[in-house]
Amino acid sequence: MRTLRVVGLHEDGKSIVCEDPARRERFLLPADEKLRAAVRGDVPRLGQIEIETESQMRPREIQARIRAGESVQQVADAAGATVERVERFAYPVLLERSRTAELAQSAHPVREDGPDVRTLGEVVAFAFGVRGQDYSQAEWDAWRGDDGRWIVALRWTAGRSDNAAHWQFSAGAHGGTVTALDEHAEDLLDPQRTPRTLRAVGAEAEPAVVTPEPAAEPAAEDAQPTLDIDAHPDPAAAKPKPKTKKNHPAVPAWEDVLLGVRSQRG
Repeated sequence: MRTLRVVGLHEDGKSIVCEDPARRERFLLPADEKLRAAVRGDVPRLGQIEIETESQMRPREIQARIRAGESVQQVADAAGATVERVERFAYPVLLERSRTAELAQSAHPVREDGPDVRTLGEVVAFAFGVRGQDYSQAEWDAWRGDDGRWIVALRWTAGRSDNAAHWQFSAGAHGGTVTALDEHAEDLLDPQRTPRTLRAVGAEAEPAVVTPEPAAEPAAEDAQPTLDIDAHPDPAAAKPKPKTKKNHPAVPAWEDVLLGVRSQRG
């Protein structure tokens, strides 16, 4: 790497003339904001200029999106920059979000009859204990909504489902107040309220009630003959008569017939 020396300011007033002492070659160096930050040793400003150069997203916009609830990875993907460079501007905003989430846990939930004497953290911890869930695994977060007010969120896992509850936090005296924004938040504020549960697949089904079916009627072939008393007043007349064969007189042979005729003629 060659060392250059500064000759002076160019006639355009926007560049600095540098010269290679060994080869007597001269170079023009733009006197822009990046050069001034390098001369001052302002490293954060240099990183900010690099982000502005690589992407269309300015540092102020990066911080605004982080404050609105986006993660560092989401902003880095949107800005087309590395996570390390975005973290330089996201770090103070992430601290602000974390601090707000801690303050909201000391706020008092607003109920129909006024603010609760207990804090949000105490009520939620009691609700988790009633349900038999591990409160230490829950994660708090906070960000500013579209109206500029702080929204506090609590995320936890119950079984295979991921749950989240949201409150609106208003800072004030004695810790401020929080107002439930969804059903999960209302359930946590009322531990006696039974949350909705889903029946597991393969659970034991309730025993079915078996209704005895009526006995089938006998088939027509096996049915016994019935007596119609109205049609046959006399039971004896209604009794079926057995079938008998009729006795027909025997037909004489032709020889016997001829003999009889001859005997009649004399």
